Amino acid sequence: MQSFEIKALELEASALDSLRGFIHEHALCFLIGVIYLLLALLLWVLCGGLRRKFPNQPHLRARIGIVIQPNTPPSPPPLIIFHEGVPLDCDGNDFWE
Repeated sequence: MQSFEIKALELEASALDSLRGFIHEHALCFLIGVIYLLLALLLWVLCGGLRRKFPNQPHLRARIGIVIQPNTPPSPPPLIIFHEGVPLDCDGNDFWE
């Protein structure tokens, strides 16, 4: 190995030892910081941070809309009136004719 490679490995090992000590002493703060960084990265990616930019093409944007239709009650069933054992409709006519 070259001397600069050995020096790079020693610096890497000392940096990892320092990071290990920081995580051991301040685990909760480190975890909260990592979570916030990952959330920021996720938001950046979802907002199009990795999308390639083309200067000559128009921007295509999709919009999401929610349509709420009024709730209309169903129409009532037809009224059937039984008169002396014979079913009649609302007009008073014989239902079965």
